[in-house]
Amino acid sequence: MFSFALGVGTKDSSGNYLEVYYPDPWLNPSEELMAPLLKALNYQGGNLTTQIPSVQVSLLATQIKDEEVSRLLGILQEHHEPLVAVILESDEKPQTVPEVYLKLHLLSHRLVKPHQVNLDGMFGLLPNVAWTNRGAMAIEELAIRQMEARLKDETIDVLSVDKFPKMTNYVVPTGVRIADTARVRLGAYIGEGTTIMHEGFVNFNAGTEGAAMIEGRISAGVFVGEHSDLGGGCSIMGTLSGGGTEVISVGKNCLIGANAGLGFPLGDRCIIEAGLYITANTKVTVMDSELNPVEVVKAREFSSKDDLLFIRNSTTGVVECRTNKTSIELNAELHSHN
Repeated sequence: MFSFALGVGTKDSSGNYLEVYYPDPWLNPSEELMAPLLKALNYQGGNLTTQIPSVQVSLLATQIKDEEVSRLLGILQEHHEPLVAVILESDEKPQTVPEVYLKLHLLSHRLVKPHQVNLDGMFGLLPNVAWTNRGAMAIEELAIRQMEARLKDETIDVLSVDKFPKMTNYVVPTGVRIADTARVRLGAYIGEGTTIMHEGFVNFNAGTEGAAMIEGRISAGVFVGEHSDLGGGCSIMGTLSGGGTEVISVGKNCLIGANAGLGFPLGDRCIIEAGLYITANTKVTVMDSELNPVEVVKAREFSSKDDLLFIRNSTTGVVECRTNKTSIELNAELHSHN
């Protein structure tokens, strides 16, 4: 069994799921946990999304021995809420909104890393949602809901209109600081010790492996190695923003300077100077140890190679690659109390 989760969801007036919240998803759940649930659901195999009516929740609670599951069922039983149950026998292409949300939860709970789950076709499944101070609302139903609220001298505050909610409304990882939570989408993997400043952004299926300073943009699909620093305003191309099918990543102990950019996989202990946006096709002059030019190659030739320094020669304007002789260290004091 690949994954399993119980949660609660929001539907539109037609009964279509807008979103689902899973407080405690499981990866590779044990047979002991799953056996009574599978029996109660008359499970016949394959991936399954189902709804358990509130009248059946109490019966299920008596059959499940796991403490966390029993506690969740008890809460749902008190509020008479139907239960969303998703069973993923294998990691296949998602077929329902609840399946997509389970995989996004797995990422933000750090149970899987970016590119370790199949998210093919997810954009066609996820509806565009109005995320408000009263929860998720279908866009086509928003005007009526707003009018009903105004007639009660109340206001519905629309915080965003998007296919993805912000991560912290679903998962708050341990040991992190996020200055502006609206800039981190559900499905982001935020490694312990990471600090994300106000202008930092992390998309879904992307994130940081461990302690890192993020003041720039981590696009979808990008994974940043531990102890790396993304300077203010910098950007990394993702699979949705020009990187194509190639997986763009940043190695460990790297520095991408303020307003710089990256469009190919970067190895460990590399530096891109402030203001230099270097894509896979950028022509780069390779310098030897005496800083003499050796050859000109496209930047993709440096993919995943370590200990490199990329600068733009302030006299000639030529992009140069040199050996990085410095060591990047994060300020430990900034991350010690996350």
